[in-house]
Amino acid sequence: MILKSDIGLSDAALREALAKSIAGKNLRKVLILPPDYTRLYSGAGRITAMYYSLLKDTCEVDIMPALGTHEPMTKAEWDAFFGEDVPFEKMIVHNWRTDVVKLGEVPASFVSKVSEGLVNDKIDVEVNRRVIDKSYDLVLSVGQVVPHEVVGMANYSKNIFVGCGGSSMINSSHMLGAFYGMERIMGKDFSPVRKVFDYAQEHFLGDVPLLYILTVTTNKGDDTFIHGLCIGDQRDVFEEAVALSQKLNLTHLDKPIQKAVVYLDPREFKSTWLGNKAIYRTRMAIADGGELVILAPGVRKFGEDDENDRLIRKYGYVGREQILRLVEENADLQENLSVAAHLIHGSSDGRFSITYCTEHLTREEVEGAAFGYIPYAQAAAKYDPAVLRDGFVTLPDGEEIFYISNPALGLWTVQS
Repeated sequence: MILKSDIGLSDAALREALAKSIAGKNLRKVLILPPDYTRLYSGAGRITAMYYSLLKDTCEVDIMPALGTHEPMTKAEWDAFFGEDVPFEKMIVHNWRTDVVKLGEVPASFVSKVSEGLVNDKIDVEVNRRVIDKSYDLVLSVGQVVPHEVVGMANYSKNIFVGCGGSSMINSSHMLGAFYGMERIMGKDFSPVRKVFDYAQEHFLGDVPLLYILTVTTNKGDDTFIHGLCIGDQRDVFEEAVALSQKLNLTHLDKPIQKAVVYLDPREFKSTWLGNKAIYRTRMAIADGGELVILAPGVRKFGEDDENDRLIRKYGYVGREQILRLVEENADLQENLSVAAHLIHGSSDGRFSITYCTEHLTREEVEGAAFGYIPYAQAAAKYDPAVLRDGFVTLPDGEEIFYISNPALGLWTVQS
């Protein structure tokens, strides 16, 4: 089932489509896998609430946000995302380190082939044990398709294998993407990581009653517009969503950006683990020798997870070659390859400067992670997010910048 709208689908149209997707099924117990609050503009909160309303009176409904490595949602985040009609007590917290089972392996030969020989190790396929719990008559995977730095285009089976995956799968897939190169992946469908997920789905999820509900969105301020709703259990629904997202969420510029200023909404971005989307999504548009200024009033730590935070503080965003050397020399990075991949992703390798403007992290902390630092209040006085509008802007002092109010919803590249 594919629905599209230039202006955004109405709640009535959404609810009708969701009702059709479960009509005629004898459902006694359902598991919903939505994203967490870090996908604030996905529309998935509204969709999850609609499904809950449709199902709650006739069957048991469990809701397990696809956290991946993120920290659990607070009640305030839950209510803001799903609405107060979805009980907070329904939340099941996914633990990516302990609450998973191994389903099998993606062979080393397959990984080597799709990575062009850059990675030659097998990848363990791990998911939260509830995903394969046969007591569920239906598993609803709800999420947003949008450009992504690890897999190319987010969601679909990534929601299962990363959002509800285990440490080995998360580590291996992130490092595979980092080795292959972000610039070769972002905004594209058939990346090596996606091919690994396709293999894992085909070989290990065949018995799971899985239905994907994929959105493609844009936003204006706090208003989210769902332009695409793609529902099904086959890859074609994902491909439809990819094509629409490539049309709506990719921006091709005529010239490189000399200075980009990116704002991180404090409700959504509390760590550089998430906030570095400002780097990932703009890196292909920023000129050599350019600048990236990140306005990050809500960022108060580096990793979402305590151990990840410790490792980021220890090693810093010091560039691809140095991180690869550090992985060879340090067991703690070898055991946490997703952190190593994240550190690679979060560096410009000296091609352009990156400055974080924070309130909660100190200069010493930010510079210790190999970023430049400006106090948030000082930066916001010049680059006021309440005044700036997206795109190229000439400031009163004559400086030209390129402003982005939400890096999570797009990918910026130079036309050439």
